[in-house]
Amino acid sequence: MRMWSILKMITNRSLNLGTETAFSVLAKANKLAEQGKEIINLGIGQPDFLTPEHIVEAGIKALRDGHHGYTQASGIPKLREAVCSDIFRRHNVEISPENILIVPGGKVIIFFSSMLLGDHDREILYPNPGFPIYESAIRFSGAKPVPYHLNEKIGFSFSADDLLTKINEKTSLIIINSPSNPTGGIIPKSELDKLIKGLEDYPNTMLMSDEIYDQFCFGETDFTSILNYPSIRDRLIILNGWSKTYAMTGWRLGYGVFPDSLIEAADKLAVNVHSCVNASAQYAALEALNGPQDCVTTMNNAFKIRSKIMFEELNKLDLISCKNPQGAFYCFPNISKLNLSSLDFQNKLLEDAGVAAIAGTSFGEFGEGFLRFSCASSEVSIKRAIEKLSLFLSNL
Repeated sequence: MRMWSILKMITNRSLNLGTETAFSVLAKANKLAEQGKEIINLGIGQPDFLTPEHIVEAGIKALRDGHHGYTQASGIPKLREAVCSDIFRRHNVEISPENILIVPGGKVIIFFSSMLLGDHDREILYPNPGFPIYESAIRFSGAKPVPYHLNEKIGFSFSADDLLTKINEKTSLIIINSPSNPTGGIIPKSELDKLIKGLEDYPNTMLMSDEIYDQFCFGETDFTSILNYPSIRDRLIILNGWSKTYAMTGWRLGYGVFPDSLIEAADKLAVNVHSCVNASAQYAALEALNGPQDCVTTMNNAFKIRSKIMFEELNKLDLISCKNPQGAFYCFPNISKLNLSSLDFQNKLLEDAGVAAIAGTSFGEFGEGFLRFSCASSEVSIKRAIEKLSLFLSNL
């Protein structure tokens, strides 16, 4: 009775929070593995590489050098300067360190953007199928989440013309993600050009571009950063970080590029929420940006090979089709001909075949009929998973 009374005290805002199915599938997969079952986990979106040694050593050295205390809420100055140098090196765009906010993971930028720009009388547009935390953060902010379709027929891109029709006077923010989780799609420059041009008619609408996978691109469609559009810079938030690029998921490091109009408010949120990011982790991040970049190339090449293997092998299976991923490290095959819901297929595939994958509906309503496979596993594991999947399909 007491627990029920306490549960009734939880705010509607908190009840609006969603979750990431990948973590619950991971827990279930681990439990089955502990029972002695052969489990191949293609569910979690995490590089299977270790953090490069020179980055690890930089973090250890920082601890030994006494970097044990608080830092500025926005991040140590050298790291923010290194982020700006990295942006200039890769995109030829100059950003001031004063517009950089270092945060404990990219999700923080999603939440900060939603909290700064979402309210009960506002709407925020987000990609669907897309990273589930977008919708979760929007609902938590009190704003109305408005999905726009990433369509398989156009390579899991959006139609800028369609997206622009969803904007009205209540639209405070548009979230885009390229390369995409879960689809592996990249938004063509032609659609971005149309979107940025169209936004001239909506000067009060902000844009957040999630570019966390921007260094894992290997398809026919080139990646274009929204930083390359000067006209939108004064209302643009960029999300990026170290988790994927440098295999540093557990270090919890991300950053946001905020316009002048928002950086002070974002900094205040950081002070209130997490004070600052782990000091030694920031020095590791500094070494990641300033040190050798061959580790990034190595991972990108590996994911390119793995995604090609998975794409080709999936398309050999009856009743399954898969678009060739252009970036990130995911395949998003169409399973709609199997007459099973995505969730049912996810559960049966794990329980009966020992292959962990994520239902497309975990990424939104337009994900029904799809399944996400992570290519962040070895070639041997991927091939073995496809074998198990093939046998599973033959027994359906």
